[in-house]
This record gives sequence, structure tokens and C-alpha cells, in this order.
Amino acid sequence: MTFSMKLMIRQKIEDAIRSLGGPSAQDWPLASIVVEEPKDPDHGHLATNAALTLAKALGQKPRTLADQIIAALADPEGYIESTQVAGPGFINFRLSGQWWAQALSSIIATGSDFGRIPATGRRVQVEYVSANPTGPLHVGHGRGAALGDSLARILSFAGDEVSREYYVNDAGRQMRILGASVLARLKELKGSPLPFPDDHYRGQYIIDLAKTFLASPQIGPKDFADLPEPSQVAWLSQWAGNQILDDIKKDLLDFRAIQEDWFSERSLYEKGLVDEALGALKKGGHIYEKEQALWFRSEPLGDDKDRVLIKSDGEKTYLAADVAYHHNKLERGYDLMVDVWGADHHGYIPRVKAAVEALGYDRERLAVVLIQLVNLLRHGQVVTMSTRAGEFVTLREVVTEVGVDAARFMFLTRSHESPLDFDLEVAKAQNRDNPVYYVQYVCARIFSLRQKGSPSTGPADLTLLVAPEEVDLVRHLSGFPETVQAAARRLEPHLLTAWLTNTARLFHQYYGRHKIIDEANPALTQARLALAEAIRQVTVIGLTLVGVSAPEQM
Repeated sequence: MTFSMKLMIRQKIEDAIRSLGGPSAQDWPLASIVVEEPKDPDHGHLATNAALTLAKALGQKPRTLADQIIAALADPEGYIESTQVAGPGFINFRLSGQWWAQALSSIIATGSDFGRIPATGRRVQVEYVSANPTGPLHVGHGRGAALGDSLARILSFAGDEVSREYYVNDAGRQMRILGASVLARLKELKGSPLPFPDDHYRGQYIIDLAKTFLASPQIGPKDFADLPEPSQVAWLSQWAGNQILDDIKKDLLDFRAIQEDWFSERSLYEKGLVDEALGALKKGGHIYEKEQALWFRSEPLGDDKDRVLIKSDGEKTYLAADVAYHHNKLERGYDLMVDVWGADHHGYIPRVKAAVEALGYDRERLAVVLIQLVNLLRHGQVVTMSTRAGEFVTLREVVTEVGVDAARFMFLTRSHESPLDFDLEVAKAQNRDNPVYYVQYVCARIFSLRQKGSPSTGPADLTLLVAPEEVDLVRHLSGFPETVQAAARRLEPHLLTAWLTNTARLFHQYYGRHKIIDEANPALTQARLALAEAIRQVTVIGLTLVGVSAPEQM
């Protein structure tokens, strides 16, 4: 059983109100009652607006009703230490040591499942990264990878059946440019005096691909040199794209960002899925012709204007493929599709949601998480980021320098809606300035305490944990399930890194003020070691949900 102080107090309040009102109490708006933690700790552990909400229904003054509710509270367990009526009729509660002991005991007993939500039956797909296979992953992709993978972990822990997918943009103009870029470098390496085109992909990786091709005669068709240039470009596009995709797969695997499915955009055309999706739109009356082009009537569905699906020259737009891809997802039966996109795709959301609705589905089955930019810093100074014309810092380089744990945690320290400053030197520091080190040190420090402590001779007496810092820690741990639910509901993994950082702050402060192992007081020692182990246990769960390790030594 997971002890929730809010649920416990709420149930006692509702029982008290029903005892006051008799049968008619069943019709009162009990759902409107709010139980929350007051901002001011002097107001107790919890507060409720129950008397204010129900005063009119009972024909009572709020403060009078609050007194009656308090008098009717049943608390045979002794969980409530004191109550107080405040302001216009709020009721403040302070919980007893008996409650905190029971809550801590529940956390310990639940183990690695603490905070886990039973299966909901909801099928969710998280599609993330999905970078074009035209170049290596950079740090911006790393933020999307950390967020997408953590979302999948959190949603699964919150009871959903989760699938992870990477949409491989292996068709279209960007792939033709990739092939043309490699071909241009091949010509350069063979001594061609032609200038490298301005609109082609630059970077050392293009030169490396060209060198690999030249150094391996077995690569490519034997008559490659005799093929017309468009055929050379087409072959190089696919070959180079596959090489880059293999590197992307390795980078994501090393980054602990697991992808279960790799969906090829090219397959949408090869299997006729684009035509199938456009046919579904046409059947619903959402397509019309104008200026020899095929248009999607998306404006009535929330877009700022209608969109072209097939150009006048017969070429299908990117939107046509995206409509087909999301149609395919919906056909696979996902109740929720979570797409993790770059912030520059903000304007694309209304048209894809319009497509979902036009295809006959609830537009809310698509949730889009937009990733804001990452500013890579070193000692507070900006490091040059990627452009097609210049050098860039890859995700692999960042992970090599700071490690997977630091990179993942740092990427998740802020909301995805805010730009992120990622300082490489901070990520490498072994002090409290480095948030991941600060959190991981909780696990290492508690593991060391466990090694030093004497073996327990029986159950710890948790009612001995009465210091304010101990109550604050148990109270904080008890809120972990609620944090998991909020992170899953709001699609915001940074809520967990914030919770973990706060856990570390509370524990390190407690460790500095109290002697955990006290040979003169073995009973208190066992109780404090039990608390420490619970802190380690929940910290490990939280770190696992954001894809970060929990070392025993640092």
C-alpha cells in the first residue's frame, strides 16, 4: 500500500461530512473539496477548503462548519496530531509521528515499485529524435533524445503500454542533397576544380564518407563511374544515409535512448500509404484542387490556412508524408501519439492536428512536445553550434567529454519549453554545482552508511524519527508518486530531476545536522538507517526514470 497523506485526510474529511449530513450528504459537491499542502509550513502539513465549499449546502457559516467537521473526524489510528481553523474557514492539519512512521514503512515495503501505477490499458507511442539521416546527432538532438526516452520510461512506470519509434526521413530533397554532397566531395578528392555548392552539406563527415567510398572498391555498383549523375546521386543518397543512420543508432544506444522501431519515410511511398491517407482525406471532403495542385482544407480545422499536399508538378509535399505517417500510427491503434519535435516546428502542429481530425480521430490523440534550443557553454562562454556551412559539436563529443549520466541529467534540468544552457565544465565538476553529481552522491553516501552500520536485530522503530528534517524527508518521499503522475500527465520529465535535486538538498542538509550512526543509541541509528535506505531506494527509482545510473561509490 502507498500511503498518501492527501488521500488519507480527504477520506477522513468526506467521512466526517457524511456523518454530519445524513443521506442528503451523498448529493453534496464533495468533488470540489481541495486538499493541498499550504505554502507556509506554519499552517501545518495539509489544508482543505471543505468548509468553504460546502457551507452554502448546509446553510452554515464556513468557520462554524469547519469546527463541526473537526469534531466529527474519526482518527482511531492517531494519524492527526492537531487541527486548526484558519482565515474564513480553512482547516489546517498537522500529522503525527505515527502517520510518518506508517508512511515510511509503506515506502520501504513497496520497494522498487514505489510510485508505480497499475496498468491503465492505454497504448502510447513516443516518437522522438527522428533527425534526418544527413548528418551526425548534435547536442540539440541529445536534448530530444533524453526527453523522449525519459518520457517513455515515465509513461510506462505510470501504467501505459509504451512503444518508442524513430521516423527516418529517408526520402525527399534533403536526401538528394546528401547524395549530391558526397558526389561533390568525391569529385574534389579526384582533383575536380569545381567549387563546392553553397547549398550542399558541409562538415568533415561528408569528406569521410567520400574517402570511405573511394577506399573500398567493393562499395557501390561496378559501373558506378559510368552511371548518369542523377543515378549516382540516388545511389549515394541511400548508401550515405544508411551509414549515417548506423552511426545515429549507435549514438542513441550509447546514450541509453532506446528505439524499438525505425519507421522509414520511403516505405510510405513504396507501400502506397501516402495515397491511402490522401484517399481517406478525399473521402471525408477535406481535399480540393486549385491551380493544378491538390490542397488540404485545413483552415476550418484550426490551421491558419489551407495546405498543399501535391504540387502542380505532381511532387508530394512533406505534409502529405506526415499525414500518411500519422494515419498509419492511428491505424496501429495508439490511444496517444507523443511527438517530440524541435521548436522550429511550432507552426506545424495545427496542420498535423487538423489532419488527425480530418482522418476521423480525436485531435487530442496527438500531443507534441517542442524542444527549445541548447546553448552549449564552456566556462560560461558559448561554444559554436551547428550550421550547414560550419563545424558543429556532436552529441557523441559531448557524451565522451562529460559522460552519459551528466549529459542526460543536464538536458532534463529545465522545462523543454525553455532554452537550456549546458555548461560542459559544470557537467564535469564533482561538487554540488553539478546537479547530477549532487544527486548521485546521495546514493553513494547512503551505501557507505549502510556498510558502516551494524546489522539490524529487528524492525526499526520508525516513530523515533521526530526531528523536523526527518519529517520533511518522509513528507517529501511520500510525494514521489504524485510527482511521477504529474510528469506523465504533463509530459514533463524535468519535474523528476527537480524532485531528485530537492531530495539531494534535503538529505545532504540532514546528514550535516544529524548523526546517522550513533553507537550510544542503536535504536535511533536503526531508524535513521531505515530512513536513509528509503531515500536511496526512491532516488534510484527517480534516476532510473530519467535514464541515469545510481552509483554505490563516487
